[in-house]
Amino acid sequence: MLTVVNADGSTENGSLIDEIVREGARRMLAAALESEVNAYLAELADARDEAGRRLVVRNGFHQPRKIATSAGTVEVKAPRVNDKRVDEVTGERKRFSSAILPPWARKTPKVSEVLPLLYLHGLSTGDFVPALEQFLGSTAGLSPATIGRLTATWTEDHQAFQKRDLSKTDFVYVWADGVHLKVRLDQAKACVLVMVGVRADGSKELIALEEGYRESGESWANLMRDCARRGMRAPVLAVGDGALGFWKALREVFPETVEQRCWVHKTANVLDALPKSAQPAAKAAIADIYNAEDKEHASAAVKAFAKQYSAKFPKAVAKIVEDEDVLLAFYDYPAEHWIHLRTTNPIESTFSTVRLRTKVTRGAGSRSAALVMTFKLIESAQGRWRAVNAPHLVALVRAGARFERGVHLEREHASAA
Repeated sequence: MLTVVNADGSTENGSLIDEIVREGARRMLAAALESEVNAYLAELADARDEAGRRLVVRNGFHQPRKIATSAGTVEVKAPRVNDKRVDEVTGERKRFSSAILPPWARKTPKVSEVLPLLYLHGLSTGDFVPALEQFLGSTAGLSPATIGRLTATWTEDHQAFQKRDLSKTDFVYVWADGVHLKVRLDQAKACVLVMVGVRADGSKELIALEEGYRESGESWANLMRDCARRGMRAPVLAVGDGALGFWKALREVFPETVEQRCWVHKTANVLDALPKSAQPAAKAAIADIYNAEDKEHASAAVKAFAKQYSAKFPKAVAKIVEDEDVLLAFYDYPAEHWIHLRTTNPIESTFSTVRLRTKVTRGAGSRSAALVMTFKLIESAQGRWRAVNAPHLVALVRAGARFERGVHLEREHASAA
């Protein structure tokens, strides 16, 4: 590769280092495509016609195609395969389809993930092309019309998500929160209502994402009624902030579900009722409660906290004592799950990234469009969510198994025998 480098280290298509990165990406992609085709040919080497000629052979290359990647825009020539085999069911010729580079692909998923971020930052679809050109080195596959079609597809994806059948997925645990993103939501108190669940296999999944009011029981009730209509089964345990209208709605729609208050929110509420000088020691005392060895020790830690602070700060103590049952509910489940069940961190950690990348904007746009973009960001993040610890125990929880001090009773009895 010969490249003319200017005195400042730049080239015709940007900096020299960008050129090197793009060339490396192009070569790696070309090598991967060659390897994929060679493996396909080797697997079908014995497929021959009556004259003994191979039915699957190389057939040159497709026309060069520009692909927008996170390393920049690279041009690649995909190998072409001549597959003469006939599908016995349909009667049509079989065709080789690359899993690495589908025929329709003009950009990688990583590039598609960037587009919702740009929108949430206030860029219109017409601004995407010049913005991305600075990073990708080309506008290939990024015309305003292409972006428009892509955003329309996202809207359809979100609508399908809102209408999908929930009867085939069993959510054993559920986290709920009302998240304020301040992205083109007109009303000051408007927020995104979020529910994330743990399936019976221990994996996490986004259940619902709707615009609403964080404190409104009716907003939450509408969301949960809709989930119930679509077949959602009552979860065993739900985790959320104590101030949510979610709890009122939960008791109406899924009254059998056990309630667990989030300790992160509760700690913040208690500390707000204390002077700054008392907060460090109080925070450590609160941590002794939710980090206790078991429920019995946690109850003892609650009594110790009340004894230490009730004389001077009764309101702060009441926030814990009055909610003791719903604060310590997680101790009745597997010890491996405690770290997941005592806070709404699965939602907070996911939305912290979105929150950092968004800001209040006054440009064109709608609430529905902002919600769709947020949905696409969370959908992308979902692929990186880890399963809960000891995922095999989630099915036991759904089956009604009892746990004492975090240990399955049958397991305890077996070891005693």
